[in-house]
Amino acid sequence: MVPSWQKSANNRYCEQLVVDDETDEEASDETEAEDEDDGVNDMLFDLQEQYNQGDTNGVDNTNDGGIPAYLVDLMMGARTELYPGCKKMSRTLFIIQLLHLKVYNKLSNKMVDMMLKLMKSSFPDVETLPEIEKLEACPVCQTSRWKVNDGVGKKIPHKILRYFPLKPRLQRLFLSEKTSKKMVWHKEKRIDDDYMRHPADSAAWKDFDRDYPQFAAEPRNVRLAIATDGFNPFGDMSTSYSMWPVIQAPLNLPPWDCMKDPFLFLSLLIPGKNSPGKDIDVYLRPLVDELKELFIDGADTFDVSVKKTFKLHASILWTINDFSAYGDLSGWITKGYLACPSCNKRTYSVKLRNKICYMGHRRSLPRDHPWRKDKRKFNGKKEDAEPPISLTGDDILLQLDRLQTQIPGKHVSNKKRKRGPEELNWTKRSILFELPYWSKLKLRHNLDVMHIEKNICGSILGTLMNVDGKTKDTVKARIDLEDMNIRKELHLIKKGNEKYAMPAASYVMTKKERQEFCEFIRSVKFPDGYASNISRCVTSSDQKLSGMKSHDCHVILQRILPVGIRGSVTKEVREVLTELGHFFQHICCKKLNKTELEKMKGDIALILCKLEKIYPPAFFDVMVHLSIHLPDEAILGGPIQFRWMYPIERFLCGLKQSVRNKAHPEGSVAEAYIAKECLTFCSMYLKGIETRFNRDDRNNDIELDDSLPIFSQKCRPVGSTTYMNQSVEELKALTWFVFQNCEEVEPFLKMHKEKLVVDGCMNLEREHKEKFPAWFKKHIIGLYNNDPSGVNESLYSLACAPNRCVKKFSWCIVNGVRFLTTDRDSRRKTQNSGVIVDGNHGDNMISFYGVIDEIIQLDYVRDRQVILFKCDWFDLGRKKLTRIKKEGNIVSVRVDGKWYEEDSYILADQARQVFYINDPKLGRDWRVVIPVSHRHVYDVSEMINEEVDDDVLFVENGVYQENDTNDALEVNLDEIPSLRRNDLDPEDVDASLGQGLSRMGDVANIDDVDDLDDTMVDYYSSDDEGSQKSNNSDYDIDSDAS
Repeated sequence: MVPSWQKSANNRYCEQLVVDDETDEEASDETEAEDEDDGVNDMLFDLQEQYNQGDTNGVDNTNDGGIPAYLVDLMMGARTELYPGCKKMSRTLFIIQLLHLKVYNKLSNKMVDMMLKLMKSSFPDVETLPEIEKLEACPVCQTSRWKVNDGVGKKIPHKILRYFPLKPRLQRLFLSEKTSKKMVWHKEKRIDDDYMRHPADSAAWKDFDRDYPQFAAEPRNVRLAIATDGFNPFGDMSTSYSMWPVIQAPLNLPPWDCMKDPFLFLSLLIPGKNSPGKDIDVYLRPLVDELKELFIDGADTFDVSVKKTFKLHASILWTINDFSAYGDLSGWITKGYLACPSCNKRTYSVKLRNKICYMGHRRSLPRDHPWRKDKRKFNGKKEDAEPPISLTGDDILLQLDRLQTQIPGKHVSNKKRKRGPEELNWTKRSILFELPYWSKLKLRHNLDVMHIEKNICGSILGTLMNVDGKTKDTVKARIDLEDMNIRKELHLIKKGNEKYAMPAASYVMTKKERQEFCEFIRSVKFPDGYASNISRCVTSSDQKLSGMKSHDCHVILQRILPVGIRGSVTKEVREVLTELGHFFQHICCKKLNKTELEKMKGDIALILCKLEKIYPPAFFDVMVHLSIHLPDEAILGGPIQFRWMYPIERFLCGLKQSVRNKAHPEGSVAEAYIAKECLTFCSMYLKGIETRFNRDDRNNDIELDDSLPIFSQKCRPVGSTTYMNQSVEELKALTWFVFQNCEEVEPFLKMHKEKLVVDGCMNLEREHKEKFPAWFKKHIIGLYNNDPSGVNESLYSLACAPNRCVKKFSWCIVNGVRFLTTDRDSRRKTQNSGVIVDGNHGDNMISFYGVIDEIIQLDYVRDRQVILFKCDWFDLGRKKLTRIKKEGNIVSVRVDGKWYEEDSYILADQARQVFYINDPKLGRDWRVVIPVSHRHVYDVSEMINEEVDDDVLFVENGVYQENDTNDALEVNLDEIPSLRRNDLDPEDVDASLGQGLSRMGDVANIDDVDDLDDTMVDYYSSDDEGSQKSNNSDYDIDSDAS
């Protein structure tokens, strides 16, 4: 029996969808007046639907109608005025909007409390908001929250592990119309072809479906990624305090929602101050237990999109972590002789005098490749070994069976002991192996491309620029070459008693070249939203780069470094670094080609072998070696944006910003996160207030709905307007250009030309261009006067010609891309004036490169507009002078001449953005052209061509990626000449720096003790997006220089 007031509430929410014919007119009017469209009713209706179907989902505290008490309170609050006489705001809406303002604007609890006190004192009758109760005991087991202190002093809590249950969050995804359909996008909309655009296209996903067909039969079952990393909540870069959140990411969502902040769920908050290390399994216990329950038993979940309850199951597909956390989660120590978890026991490592290097990449070459027999150019030995074979889950379990059983954590029975060689680098059996499917997964842990790129970029720049403490070309590295008896031209030259000279290497810049490289970096200007201003990283005093973040290294390695070294180092060094940057450019594409990935497996092996022929062994730390496994992981896991740490780092940055009480950072994070998650759900429904789902994009454009595409440009001019009367000739040129680019005018152009032919016109093209506008106008007006309904109104506006007074702007936004004129661009730190279009030059189709000179808006009758760019096109066509050069995938154009000045217009939506950077090799009049693939646009085809939500096209805070891997670069196999620079004298050095160190191979395995669970500080910095830069670090990278 449902109470009468409850029936009334139910009817009230349902009447938004169904009109009750029996309701009298007076009651309907009253309801309509009370029920303003604020979105709260939609939200409550979605929440209520599951209980209307009789599914209480394990909720104990319900009324007679099966509605939970919390929902009854919300429904009653939605019908209760905030205060007597308030018709515009209900109690529920007020609470939601107040919490939304707190979370959206990052207001402190104290500020919100003060606001509420002010409201209560100003409105004394407002007593409808309840006070929060403070619990003294665990609501489940009634155990006291406090340590035993005999009632003396302040109560001190036990160490708190904050666990946020996963099940209700997954169920909530199906309780909202906003997200329930997105959870089956991978099944209903995704196209399965040779490209990988989503985790569902990956081999790991498809193999899981084949191994567990019952799980795959229900597309609503959720595949998850689990991620974790530590961060210092106090805003500095030190490791004095480390808090470790564990995050879950549903992978079912479309590419534009997957791994985005609103859909990342905090599951565990592991307290500091110390990193959990290999004992992280102790903290993962509640999460693993819930994951086992979700996979085996499932959870009854109501799907609002079909109004039915189904059994929801979930599984973990892979983990996302940096390399040190990889070791903590997997149990494999990620340092020492067997540091590579992919190569496992077949890791190729060599003990140098003071570090371990990881070379031997010739194993991955074909058996008959000549480099396998080349001893002199590599490590002094032939290479006959086969590449390591990837181990299956069963193989891993066999290795783990050899471990001695230990209780997780700091148990008294766990003692330090020597590890036997049969245990390899394993320290534990990961708790994740308790999941029934974990050993069957093809890709359990991902290698993090973000940190791999950062460390490789740092090693290359440190060596190129000869930065103290960062270079890999040191005295010790030269002694390593002597120990290996290779590259004698780079050996130290003895000049006397304990005096040596170190020959200059071809992979190190001179002082002048470093200065030129720094000037080049300082001159680089990126388009808006492409990357940060890297010119800030240049230090003028000592010609080096400092304070670079991960994304800076990402862009420099892939785009800037291959251009910046064109004027300095030798061709062979420049070539291999360009190939390496191109490899990372392709492996990081949003859309991956499976055939191309197979080719990239061979390419990266060749690139690493070329690096082995050039750089000293000390260059090859484990991060350089890991790049050889990235193509295999891409084949298994799909596009990298669903598997790297960038979105996780941004999420952690948000958690760090929520720390207000530094005495209790975990509590601050937990409270702020709960409020944020609550408001994330509510924000999908709120109307009339700015939320994270409805706010305008920073580069928001305007789409006009018109029958003619030329009047429907997705373009928004911005800034002050300049009015200018065009001359008759200029207006004719503009009008003719619009006619030439309007498909609907083509029949009339053909008709007019045929008429001129019949009339016997001598100069057909000139007469056609001169007379068509007037003829077209007369023709359309005549048709309109005879039958107005038979003439397209937009065509009529076009025929009437534009207003002579045109509007000019300094910048505009087209399809979410910001374009500026060169005059405005010259005063900014970004570059947004470069454009490229394809067009005919004679009988050939070529690319035209230029910059925007003017942005012009033509106004037509009946409030229609066309926006044009007037461009300065760089002259590429002089016969006696080469004005465009291509070297590999680098295109350079000469910018000291113009052409097509009489045909300089393009439609705004025809432009593709590029940016230009100086060419150090060809000189000041040359620019290298860098095309821009905008990171908020997704090239994803769907089975059903539906209108895509705004969040498909505009996704903020993305990482720069290319769209696809079409422009493949062949790896050059030319021989490398001498690595010694003869244009520089050898540098006097102190050879005693290399004395007293053990020779290669004389040191036993350093990883034979179980207590090696510390964080790899040498490899990683606290790289939270937006955190303060360290004043003591040049790159925040591996500082283990040899």
